[in-house]
Amino acid sequence: MSKIIRKTEELKEWRRNLKSDINFIPTMGNLHNGHQKLISTAKSSNCNTNLLSIFVNPLQFESKEDLKSYPKTVDKDIEIAFSNGADVIFIPNIIDIYPKNNKSISYLKASKELSSALCGLTRVGHFDGVCTVVYRLLKLIQPKNLFLGEKDWQQLLIIKNLLEEKKFNINVISVPTQRDSDGVPFSSRNNLLSKNEKEIIKLFSNELSHAKKIFEKDKKIDLKQLTKKLESKNISIEYLEHLHPYSLKKVQTKDNISILAGAIKCGKTRLIDHVFLMKRNPIIAIDGPAGSGKSTITKLIAKELNLLYLDTGAMYRAISWLFKKEKINYAKESELKKILNDISIIFKSNSLCQQDVFINDFCVTEAIRSQEISSIVSKISSIKKVREFLVNEQRKIGKSGGLVAEGRDIGTTVFPDAELKIFLTASIDERAKRRKLELELRGTEEIDFNQLRELISKRDFEDSTREISPLKKAKDAIELLTDGYSINQMVEKIINIYNLNIPKEIQRE
Repeated sequence: MSKIIRKTEELKEWRRNLKSDINFIPTMGNLHNGHQKLISTAKSSNCNTNLLSIFVNPLQFESKEDLKSYPKTVDKDIEIAFSNGADVIFIPNIIDIYPKNNKSISYLKASKELSSALCGLTRVGHFDGVCTVVYRLLKLIQPKNLFLGEKDWQQLLIIKNLLEEKKFNINVISVPTQRDSDGVPFSSRNNLLSKNEKEIIKLFSNELSHAKKIFEKDKKIDLKQLTKKLESKNISIEYLEHLHPYSLKKVQTKDNISILAGAIKCGKTRLIDHVFLMKRNPIIAIDGPAGSGKSTITKLIAKELNLLYLDTGAMYRAISWLFKKEKINYAKESELKKILNDISIIFKSNSLCQQDVFINDFCVTEAIRSQEISSIVSKISSIKKVREFLVNEQRKIGKSGGLVAEGRDIGTTVFPDAELKIFLTASIDERAKRRKLELELRGTEEIDFNQLRELISKRDFEDSTREISPLKKAKDAIELLTDGYSINQMVEKIINIYNLNIPKEIQRE
C-alpha cells in the first residue's frame, strides 16, 4: 500500500474506504530498533492494515527548549517504517491535531493514581498530554489493535486505563523493551548523548540488570545500597523505585512480580529504564465444574504459552483408580495413610507430544477417564488426607511457577497467589453433551444423556458442598461461560487476559 497521509480530512476519507481493520503504532518519530520491532510485530500478527503515526506532541514536553531539541528525522523514519511493514504513515502537523478554537478537542487528565508516581513526580502534566494526543489519534484512526512498547511502562498502563475509562473496544498489544548490544534500551533521545553520557546510561542499565540477578537469588532489593552504588559512579538519579507493576504503589511482601524503575539525567537528557523482578514464574489457575472444558483448554494454553501443564484432576482420578485396583478401604485411616506414603504420581510426555499419567509406574491415562472412575472420584477427592497429600504434591510442582493448573480448588486452595485465576463454567446440558460425545469418540462405553446429566448434577453438588476445599470461584477469579464458544475461542480469550496481566518481558524469560 505504502501511502503517506498528512491531513486529517484525507485520513478520514481513506478510513471510510478501507475494507480491513487497522493495527496502529503511534510514534513521535526518530524511529529506532524498538519502533521497528513494534511495526514488524504488527505485520506478523494478522492481515490488518498497519498504520504508523509520526507526531511530536507539544503537550508532552516540559519546556520549549526540550521540544525544540527533540530529534526529527522524518525522511529516514518514512524509509524505516515502510521497510519494516508499515502500510500507511500519518504525519499530521500541530494544527491538524489541535485545531485552534475547536471545541471538539478533549484535553484529558491521566489517571491520578498511575500518573502520580515515577515520571509523574517531576513531569507534571506530561501524561495528561499523552492521554490527550492518544485519545485524539484513536478517535481519528479507529484502530482494532494498538501496539505499544513496554519500555515506557508507566505510559502503557496509563493508556490502557484511558481505553478502559473511555470504553474503547481496542486491543492493546505490548512489545518487550528492545535493547542494544550493551544492554541500553533503545530510545529516540539516545542520539542526543555524548560518548561519556552513553557510558553513564550503560552503567545504569547494567546495574539494574545486576540488581535483577541478585533478586533472583535473594528475593530482595536494597534500594538505599543500590542508590549509593549508582551515585558513587556519578550517576544523577531522578528517581529509583521498587513498586507493584500495575498499581505503581510500594511493593508488598506478598507481591510475586514487581518493577524496579528509575530515571537518570545524562547531561541535559533525561532517560528511563526498568527491570521486572519475580520471586517465581507466573501461574495460571483454572477452576470449574466437571465438563466445563478445563482440561482441553488448559492443555492448549500450556502449549501456546510454553508453560507446564498440571492436571490436578488426573491426580485425583489416578488415586481413585489405585484405590479401586488395590481394593483399599479408605474409611480406615491407617490403611489410607500407609498407601499414601507409597504413592508416586508423575506426568510424562508420550510420542504424540501428549501427557501420560503414571501412578506407581502404571500408565493410567485412559483408565482414569472411565465412567466408573468418574462416579467415585468426587467422593475420594473429598477425603481430607487425600486432599492434603495431593495439595502438598501440587505445591511442590508449582514452587518455581511457570505452569497452568486446572482443577476445582486451584485458585482458592492450591495456588491462591496465582497471577491469573479463571473460573470456567458451562450449563449442565452443555457439559452432558460434551461428556457424551467424549465417551462416544472413545468407544469404550455407552451412557444415556439424561443419566449423564444426573451424574454431572450430582457431581456438582458433591464438589460444591464438600467440607474440604469445596468447588467455588475465588474472589479475584474471572468467570468465563463456555457455552456457545469453541475451544480455540476460549483459549484465545484466556491468553489475551494473560497478556494483559503479565508483562511480555516476563513471558519470554
